[in-house]
Amino acid sequence: MNDARNVAVIGAGPAGLMAAEVLASAGHAVTIYDRMPSPARKFLMAGRGGLNLTHSEEATRFLGRYGARAASLKPAFDAWPPQALIAWASGLGIETFTGSSGRVFPRTMKASPLLRAWLKRLDGLGVRLALRHDWRGFDEAGALVFDHAGEAITIAADATVLALGGASWPRLGSNGAWTGILAREGVDIAPFEAANCGVIIPWSLHVAKFAGEPLKRIALTIEGQTIRGEAVITAIGLEGGAVYAGASLIRERARQDGSALLTLDLRPDIALGEIAARLARPRGKATVSNFLRKGLALTPACLALLREPGPMPSAAGELAARIKALPLRVAGCAGLERAISSAGGVRFEAVDGHLMLRARPGVFVAGEMLDWEASTGGYLLQATFATAVLAAKGAAEWLVQNVVPA
Repeated sequence: MNDARNVAVIGAGPAGLMAAEVLASAGHAVTIYDRMPSPARKFLMAGRGGLNLTHSEEATRFLGRYGARAASLKPAFDAWPPQALIAWASGLGIETFTGSSGRVFPRTMKASPLLRAWLKRLDGLGVRLALRHDWRGFDEAGALVFDHAGEAITIAADATVLALGGASWPRLGSNGAWTGILAREGVDIAPFEAANCGVIIPWSLHVAKFAGEPLKRIALTIEGQTIRGEAVITAIGLEGGAVYAGASLIRERARQDGSALLTLDLRPDIALGEIAARLARPRGKATVSNFLRKGLALTPACLALLREPGPMPSAAGELAARIKALPLRVAGCAGLERAISSAGGVRFEAVDGHLMLRARPGVFVAGEMLDWEASTGGYLLQATFATAVLAAKGAAEWLVQNVVPA
């Protein structure tokens, strides 16, 4: 097309690849720059757990998963709802299915087939991939500056989409180094914090030896909110789906009070009264531990946890209460280096309705660079894709209105 423009996308994760596809499909010449030697490393890592693309729940409930950022993200969801993501995957030849939990996965349960098909499509659209290009900011004329093999490279682009990710799992590419660049440009940025992460609990040696042991079908309660799922004991605390879902509440309480109190229900499917009744039955020569293992299917790891607050109660009612509400004092959340995602980033007040930086016209922001967070379950990738589509469409509109044809 005669009015094609040169567009730079910085970041070769899912947000960057999606923004590149939208812009290239509109006829623009797109180059994706990334400092890593291969694209979408974190995306591939996520695929090891099944690649939860999105969720099938109703739109209002879905948006509510983003808490205070729901209204800010609504335009992105209007531009790219879950149904669009599923249709897009189908167009790549990736069949999806909806699990019993409502989560949507590829049939292959892997990221690599989708990524291969996606990169092939981008290549067909003429998208160029420039790897080992580390973005260092803007020069005085507004051009993009990269470090490539120790050499400074300057690129003039008609528009730019930044998709550099948050700050979790930095070894996979997203290290948050871009915050200093944008802060110098006057962009308001919320500090990064770990989200969807494990929590730190100073275990006794009696519990620490069970590191790696799963806790299945448990319920975790924090700040009055109960989350059912699974967890895993680690050497420094707990991690797993139920923990990740409560991480933001734990993080805020620990920040305010220095620690947070959560309770663990080791048998959420059995009522307190029923557990107390079972415990009150004669156990003959069986030890308490054997009785709990056989009568309530509590694992050795669960039994160790029950002793963590103090000696095991002898009274049936007290022991039942501990099984249903085991108190655990959490020191805080684990670090960004192993968090699945991060909270913080470019505040929505710093961008317009098309996710363009108010401080830098022609520069758009997508994905986890923006200040939102959500639990796992399809919510992370859905918002990442949706904001990328909104930013790319905004960039395409901006190019039409603001860039004079060559």
